[in-house]
Amino acid sequence: MPSEAKLSDINSDSMNSHEQLKGVLPRLRIYARSLTRDRDAAEDLVHDTVVKALAGRHSFQPGTNLAAWLFRIQRNEFISGLRRQRPTVPVDAAAESISHPAHQESRLIMREFIAAFGKLPTAQREALVLAVLEGLRYEVIAAHTGVSVGTVKSRISRARDTLERLLLEGETAPSPEAKAILSRLEARAAEARAD
Repeated sequence: MPSEAKLSDINSDSMNSHEQLKGVLPRLRIYARSLTRDRDAAEDLVHDTVVKALAGRHSFQPGTNLAAWLFRIQRNEFISGLRRQRPTVPVDAAAESISHPAHQESRLIMREFIAAFGKLPTAQREALVLAVLEGLRYEVIAAHTGVSVGTVKSRISRARDTLERLLLEGETAPSPEAKAILSRLEARAAEARAD
């Protein structure tokens, strides 16, 4: 059993370390505030630091720098708190953000369109391209093709109706001309990807 002298030394060391701890508290608050940038979070961090220090006071070596030991505990506690608060992403959400939609369907639609477009008569195809893709007015198309404005409007209307019918009814077996157009478009797309 320890003697009364040893008990008084232990009590005096304990009282001394508590006084030292109280002396470091203002600096711990300042450091916690600089770490968290929030008053309430800083107070919580100081509290957690003091609790950890008191729980682990047996690991403190007397004669060493108490303030440095406390600041290390506070820094480690702050980092641990950041790790606990690190946002997590559910596995399902991560898989969705990594995956990309399939592009096969758009290629099939384009092939069907080109096949249907290839089945149009040349005059209708020309009028439709000049009006829709080039954005030319009917009068300019009429002057370019040497026909009346009414004929241009009729060709464009019939071309749209025929395209719609071919695409909806599925009558799109590619003609040789459509295959040639498709191969030219695919070659241009490959060149664009290469650049």
